[in-house]
Amino acid sequence: MASPVVIHDTTIVTGNDAGTILYDAALAAEGRRIVALGSSADVLARYPGATRVDGRGRAVLPGFANAHTHLPRVLARGIYEDLSPSHTPPFTGGLAPLPLPRLSDDEERVMALLGALEAIRSGTTLVLEEGAGLGDYAVGLLDSGLRLLLCERAWDRAGAAIGQGGAFEIDAARAETSLARIADLHKRWNGQGDGRVRVGLAAWAPELCSPDLLGRLRRLQGELDVIASVHLNQIWGEVAAVREQRSVLPTEYLRDVGFLSHRLVAAHCRCMTAEEERILGAAGVAVAVNSAIAARRGLAARVHELEQAGCLIALGTDNMAEDMVEVVRTALFMERVRRQDGRQPTPEEALVWATRNGYRALGFPDGGWLAPGNRADLILIDLRRPHLTPALRVVSCFVHQGLASDVEAVMVNGRWLMRDGRVLTLDEPAIVAEADRIARAAWRRLFERRPELPRPPGFDFTTR
Repeated sequence: MASPVVIHDTTIVTGNDAGTILYDAALAAEGRRIVALGSSADVLARYPGATRVDGRGRAVLPGFANAHTHLPRVLARGIYEDLSPSHTPPFTGGLAPLPLPRLSDDEERVMALLGALEAIRSGTTLVLEEGAGLGDYAVGLLDSGLRLLLCERAWDRAGAAIGQGGAFEIDAARAETSLARIADLHKRWNGQGDGRVRVGLAAWAPELCSPDLLGRLRRLQGELDVIASVHLNQIWGEVAAVREQRSVLPTEYLRDVGFLSHRLVAAHCRCMTAEEERILGAAGVAVAVNSAIAARRGLAARVHELEQAGCLIALGTDNMAEDMVEVVRTALFMERVRRQDGRQPTPEEALVWATRNGYRALGFPDGGWLAPGNRADLILIDLRRPHLTPALRVVSCFVHQGLASDVEAVMVNGRWLMRDGRVLTLDEPAIVAEADRIARAAWRRLFERRPELPRPPGFDFTTR
């Protein structure tokens, strides 16, 4: 086993229930766990042979938990953010009028690694990755060193997209294929990477899943003892589609088929009624609020009402970006604007949503906050930046003014993924260059094959 690591003479934001912040303090990590917190003198004396990390001018925080994302969708960066569907009838299926270009399995893997790079650089230590065919790039994500909850997607509606109305035609073969992929991913990957990887399951969205499939997924969730995920009340077209199909609202539909539980992470929840919020809260559902993409779509979840109803609030990035620093600040700002309250929520609350709550929602209650015995998942923030000086209230300063580039180091499971601003687990220059080449070629192929598609203004196909 490697020698202990002691980060000393630093500020430690513990993220515990009391919101304790330790000054001129030290943290010791040994193996995969935190083993000590306290004064620098005391901790250094207890671990005289430890590898020392000078924490002066820095703060140690819990790592971020991204409770809902699709890493390869960075492919649509700068495009889909400005092509959101209408919030009023008539509704059309899909989240953008442009289809995503097709990628090979290897190209999908490279785009996923690009997303993982951005995640590490913004201080993310735990990711819930949702999608179909996750096994095609799971090995790359394993090598990144991130803690992962892989939720393989299932659905059984034929020829349909998110938010699309019309009749529900069941594709039985798709259901069987989806369930088989979940079982295979769980068998191959659950527990890999010294326990860093866990496998869950996902029902894609209420308008894309039949009652039979949702029932089978709920039973499989119990058999495998895993976390489940679902896109819920994502856009108003989804609400209209479910009402057309089932004569109830989306949350009522999931309740009626028995899919809601305290081990469900429901993403979005921004187009719903107060009664639906109460239904979710009564079931103890965790809600992944994807604040940055929600703001770009012109929508907002009612975070305070969801919390009051009993939901656990976590944060996620969703599509096109993996910057959790941006997500935390956007969540705080959106909720203050929505509530017309310049003091609530507090920066400390927003940080808990992104750290301790996210870890708990994803099944890791001993992570996302810093205490002896907890998982050694943490980040170092450089406070010596002009925009963070003076950091008199370190949490408020970082939430309000911090940038992803302020993250200097990232540790997961006691292992450094990034030190001194350099990612250690992935070949960053090679991935960035290859991802850029893949994305440009993929979009060029799409528009060459579909010349009738409108090209967004400023679209650049040049090779770099």
